[in-house]
Amino acid sequence: MASSALAKPQMWGLLARRLQIRIMGAFIASLGVAALYKFGVAALRKKAYTDFYRNYDSMKDFEEMKKAGIFQSAK
Repeated sequence: MASSALAKPQMWGLLARRLQIRIMGAFIASLGVAALYKFGVAALRKKAYTDFYRNYDSMKDFEEMKKAGIFQSAK
C-alpha cells in the first residue's frame, strides 16, 4: 500500500504574508471608495452649487423674504 506524503504547511512568515495581502486589499478598497465619493458625490454637489449661484440674485431673494415678513428689523 503506497501512501502519499502530505505537504508540510508553511508556518514561517504566514502571518506576515497574509497581513501584507490584506493591507494591500484594504488600501485598494479605500482608494476605490474615495474615488467613488469624489466623482459620485463631491463633483455633483459642486456642480449643483455652481448652477444655483450662476443666476442667483440675492437682492431679489431679500426683497421676497422682506415682503413675506421674515425679517423684523427690515422695513
